[in-house]
Amino acid sequence: QVQLVESGGGLVQPGGSLRLSCAASGSIFSINNMGWYRQTPGKQRELVAAITSSGSTNYADSVKARFTISRDNAKNTVYLQMNSLKPEDTAVYYCKVDYRFSSYWGQGTQVTVSS
Repeated sequence: QVQLVESGGGLVQPGGSLRLSCAASGSIFSINNMGWYRQTPGKQRELVAAITSSGSTNYADSVKARFTISRDNAKNTVYLQMNSLKPEDTAVYYCKVDYRFSSYWGQGTQVTVSS
């Protein structure tokens, strides 16, 4: 079983930055893919960014050049550095971890971009 704890959300002005963290705990040997998704009311959850165990990354077009995903395998932690934030980035952000043919989700952290 894998437990995920997210942190780093909050309120930020347009153009500002936030860094999200998601730490995985449990009997973990090696995590496969890690990623961040976001969801707004009435819409489907969408992929923001993902990173493989070897470090390959994938981003939604809407966040390319503004967001950076990274991971620390020794700490079983994935990060999302969000720069140049826009009001349309406002959402609940969820981390997702793939481990041994199962997927695990964090509890979600609210990011609000507003002046």
